[in-house]
Amino acid sequence: MSKEDIYRKQNMGNASGIGSRCGLILVDFVNGFVDETQFGGPHIVEAVKATVPLLAAFRKAQLPVVHTRVVFADDDANQNVFCLKVPPLLELTEHAHASQIVPELTPIKGEWVLRKTSASAFFSTGLSEWLRLRGVDTAVVVGCTTSGCIRATVVDAMQFNFRTVVIEDCVGDRAIEPHDANLFDMRQKYADVMPRDTFLQLLMKV
Repeated sequence: MSKEDIYRKQNMGNASGIGSRCGLILVDFVNGFVDETQFGGPHIVEAVKATVPLLAAFRKAQLPVVHTRVVFADDDANQNVFCLKVPPLLELTEHAHASQIVPELTPIKGEWVLRKTSASAFFSTGLSEWLRLRGVDTAVVVGCTTSGCIRATVVDAMQFNFRTVVIEDCVGDRAIEPHDANLFDMRQKYADVMPRDTFLQLLMKV
């Protein structure tokens, strides 16, 4: 029995669908995560490129957009256990080049740039309230890394009772194996996972 058969037999992998209003969460598309010598890899570079038209579509539709950055204090005053596992995270300070959003996805007026020090964009950030205030019932998640901050954000989005969509060609990781494994698992339990162009067709119908 294949893994797909096992999950299907247990009635997992059902679609949660898209609600009445989508919000786009761009997770950690910063310079350091597209640089293979720091936190990134070539897979993430391709995800950035694929996200450009998606972001343009959200802007055209005047839908809420939030960008996240990992930002620690210059003096390490807010370091946490995450930093014990990944010490280079402390290099992601407010003005560090590595922590700046990539030029292709530069935020515009009205888009929230959310600073975080944990994997999930929702953890102690007020993101769920920000989305609810703007009438969002569907969280559309892109960014990096698929096995890390994307997965954590997606699980929390579901736990805050948002319908959740992961755009599979707009997320990336350092290696393809964790990327594929986590997309499979999120599809079964936490989110709808689909290509960008499929989502854009659905968005036009909302």
